[in-house]
Amino acid sequence: MSNTVVLKSTVTCPNCEFQKEEIMPTDACQFFYDCENCKNILKPLEGDCCVYCSYGSIKCPPIQLGAICC
Repeated sequence: MSNTVVLKSTVTCPNCEFQKEEIMPTDACQFFYDCENCKNILKPLEGDCCVYCSYGSIKCPPIQLGAICC
């Protein structure tokens, strides 16, 4: 497993399909994300630790490294 972590993830809103590239935090999980297009507040899906794992193109840094997230 590589120790290279990708910090950019494209979040796709399930409500309006708006996409935006974001830089993921490395020191905390992000439980809420406000879609700037439709103003929907995204929360992680059941079984996911954060919005990036649920709606992002890349999983969060701890998951990328094979660790348990939050």
